Order: sequence, then structure tokens, then C-alpha cells
Amino acid sequence: MKKKILFFIKLIVLTMLLALFCFGIVMPQYTGNYQASMLDKVQRLKSLDGPKIVLIGNSNLAFGIDSAKIEEAFKMPVVNMGLHGGVGNAFNEQAAKMNVCEGDIYIVAHTNYDDPNAIKNPMLAWITIENHAELYPLIRTEDWPDMIMAYPTYLKKCLTLWRTETGNGETNDCYRRSAFNEYGDNYFQRPKTIDGGVDFSPVVINHINETTARRLNELNAYLTERGARMVVAAYPVAVYEKTPAADEYYEMGKEISDALDCAVISDFRDYMLDQTYFYDSYTHLTDEGVQIRTEQLIEDLQLYLDGVKKY
Repeated sequence: MKKKILFFIKLIVLTMLLALFCFGIVMPQYTGNYQASMLDKVQRLKSLDGPKIVLIGNSNLAFGIDSAKIEEAFKMPVVNMGLHGGVGNAFNEQAAKMNVCEGDIYIVAHTNYDDPNAIKNPMLAWITIENHAELYPLIRTEDWPDMIMAYPTYLKKCLTLWRTETGNGETNDCYRRSAFNEYGDNYFQRPKTIDGGVDFSPVVINHINETTARRLNELNAYLTERGARMVVAAYPVAVYEKTPAADEYYEMGKEISDALDCAVISDFRDYMLDQTYFYDSYTHLTDEGVQIRTEQLIEDLQLYLDGVKKY
């Protein structure tokens, strides 16, 4: 019996030492990465105790909003939590629960509403949260099994970066932490579409499924109970030779509106922009595209606050 107890004590000590080595010495290795901007976004989000406007979604927001203009228009601080679609909508939505204050307005702008209610890429999620405890609330209880399965792959990459002393660096393009401003907007200059053009084939009609509708309605109820409001806004739609008809986008917006308990404040047709306004992705805008989209969002939000309904 004593031998068994001693064995388990040694096992616990070894596990603790291994965890200390991994989480305290090897990690983090991605603090200069694009995903690490989530640290700064969360810090700003938690620092604002009064009413604020929070943008929830993926990189269509990171590369598509001028938050300072929205802040000026509504005299409320703005936080752009948009980052990467690779982690999935459910992951990005968790930011809406981090510091809810009465009077907050949460604007959800996804680029698809048919997700499977799971972390899309757990490895990318690890690169985002690393050993930063303040980011762990972005992981739901049901997501941890997938996260645990992905950890060895993430740790292996971290060990390589740690051993070669090449971790925590930055690139010289827009995909780095320092390319974000204090609001959470990616402000890397994007005067025109990148050389080589953009693949617009993913520009399709995105129907909402029951799973996403249920999750968003639960989030809306959570925010409403705390005195905040949630709305859904459109994402930028690239217009090229194979873009679906404008009326189909109106019907998509109506379908989303019918499925959700919160208001859809945008007519998706107003967000259909010529392909020349897109930078390096079918959802990332050039500098001029950002201004057009931001002005439209300001108009939509003002109409909503004035009681005007789009659907």
C-alpha cells in the first residue's frame, strides 16, 4: 500500500513539474503572432466598465472596420473583437460574455451562419490562448476535449520554437500583433488589392442552421438579462461575375432575421461591394472599402436605435 501511495505521489509531482515546464517555460511562443492581438482586445474590453459597442466575429471585422469613426458617431467606446474565422463562430462569440455592462451594444457580424457549434481549428485556438489565463474563458467546457487532443501538436511546435529561439517574433505584413490599433482594428495600410488578385469562389449565400440560431439566441438572452443589446450586421459581399443576385442576399438576411430573437440591422444588399474594394481575401477590405463599410454600419445602427426595422 505504501509503495502505491509513493508511486502516485511521484506521479503527481512529475506531472506538476512537466506542466510547469510546458506552461511556465516553453509557452508562450506566439506573442508576436496575429492571434496574439486577442490579448490586447480582451484587455481593452475588460477595461471599459460603462456602456460600449463591441464587434463580434471574424477577420471581416478586423480588416473591415474603422472603430474610431463608430466611437465618434455614437459617443461610446468601441472594441473590435474580430480576429480569425479559423477558430469558428462559437469561439469568437465567447468574447461577448467577458465584461457585459448595462447599456452595451454587441454587434455580431459572421460570414457564415451554418457552423457546427465547435472550435473549427483547435490548434489555432491554442496559438491564440497559449498560457494566457485571461483568454481561457474563450474556450467553452464542451470544447476542451478537442483542445486536449490538439495540445500535443501545439506543444511540439512550441518546443521547436523554444529550442531554436525563434518564437514570439513578428512578420512584416498585416498578420502580426502590432498591426492592430488600440480599438482592435487591423490598420496595416491596404491601398489596393494584392498582386495576383483574390479568390472570390467562396462568395455564396450562407443559410443559417438551427444550431447556430439556437446558440445566438442563447447569447442574446444572456446579454439581454444583463441589460445589454445584441444585433446582427452584414459582412462585406464581393461583387464579381459569379456573385449571387442581390435579391438572394436580401432573402438571406430575412432568413437570418426570422431565425433570431435579436434584430438584423443590415440589408445585405447595402454591403455588396465591387471586388476592387477587397484586399487579400473575399472578406478583407482595402482602406477605401473599410470606410464605405463603416459608414454603412453607422447608418444601420443609427436607424436601429431610431426604431427603424430592416426586416
